[in-house]
Amino acid sequence: MSSTPDTAAQARAEKEGGRRWPGLRRIERGYWVAVVAFLSTGLSVGMTGYAFGAFVEPLEREFAWTRAQVNLAVSLGAISGLASPLIGRILDRVGARPVMVVSLVLVSIGFLLRAFIDELWQLYVLSTVVAIGNSGATVLVAGRLVSLWFPKTRGRMMGIVTAGNNFGGLTMVPLAAMVISFSGWRWGFASFGILMAVLSVIAFVVIRDRPPEKHDGPGAAPRQRAVLAGLTVRNALRTRSFYLLTAGISAGSFTYSVVLTQLIPHLENEGLSRGAASAALSVMAGFGLASKLIFGRASESLTARYAFIVSLAIQGAGLLLFVVAGGTPVVWLAVIVFGLGFGGMGALIPLTIAESFGMRAFGAIMGLVTMIGVAPQLIGPPVTGLLFASTGSYSIAFLAVVAFFAAGCLALWAARPPARTEEVASR
Repeated sequence: MSSTPDTAAQARAEKEGGRRWPGLRRIERGYWVAVVAFLSTGLSVGMTGYAFGAFVEPLEREFAWTRAQVNLAVSLGAISGLASPLIGRILDRVGARPVMVVSLVLVSIGFLLRAFIDELWQLYVLSTVVAIGNSGATVLVAGRLVSLWFPKTRGRMMGIVTAGNNFGGLTMVPLAAMVISFSGWRWGFASFGILMAVLSVIAFVVIRDRPPEKHDGPGAAPRQRAVLAGLTVRNALRTRSFYLLTAGISAGSFTYSVVLTQLIPHLENEGLSRGAASAALSVMAGFGLASKLIFGRASESLTARYAFIVSLAIQGAGLLLFVVAGGTPVVWLAVIVFGLGFGGMGALIPLTIAESFGMRAFGAIMGLVTMIGVAPQLIGPPVTGLLFASTGSYSIAFLAVVAFFAAGCLALWAARPPARTEEVASR
């Protein structure tokens, strides 16, 4: 007797991963996809952002490089943002798994080879390799996976998945500090490379681009088509909203290129020990984790754009506290406030883009936003290093970032979503 269409569809769904996994009967495939996206995003950001500061002084000491020279590695890595539109377009065409796996392999190779560097140019080249890998291992892929697997609860699930960023900060900073302390900075880089190699294998096994039609029950197919509604890249570029959102998101990127990479050196310069400075960054990451959950959920009621404005305002307040705190206990209040503000940004960037332009060309549009936002990442670290060299303090650089945050709030406030009707259809 031949199978009915419904029976055949169910069989395909089970074969493609919609069924519950044997041995873990109460956990759907989608949640395993979310776990891997959480780890991919978190470890990548934790290693390249949070933990970079732990390598600054050892590299300066061993090679007599200046802080500006070391920080330029972060800026050169940001040039990889120029490839983001291409990576985003590939993501829209071939799906998440090949993009994520290849990207994780690139990150792994970059860190493993960093363990053998002897020249400054080698650090620059490998930093670029790692950054290109990060483009396809973090928010581009996570944003697509969450929106396709969890269309009804996109905000809260994006908050959970991007909380991996803060998990990376909580775990990678102490790991780097411990390995560097006991075995040196070369083994610190090597340990990161090994972790990413293991994760690339896990991603190959687990990741699927989207659920089968049966995943969400009856009517799932129309919902999947609705999720993919939205503007084309060409139409998005014709809107005023695209440029205002890009300006606001770019202002927020100073958090990653200036504050996170320089916070450990700043706190050490203010009199904290290496251990206390690393602990402060880990505490901030912990509050940032809670922030992602809060802002992810809030985006479902406030809208992601308004939640983003609140995030930047809180970050500005926290950064002002860092400037006035010096080496006093007030620095711990600054850690908490800034952590509560900056954490939500990782979830809000993809949510704001999906909310405004839909999922039809999500990867390509987000890639363009990332590319345009390269400028702050390119100029931030070396200018910060030069300001530190001339003033002996990070205060001027941090105050400049506060001003950019204020401008970003104004840009986001003025940006009205051009595709609101299509976005509503995707909820």
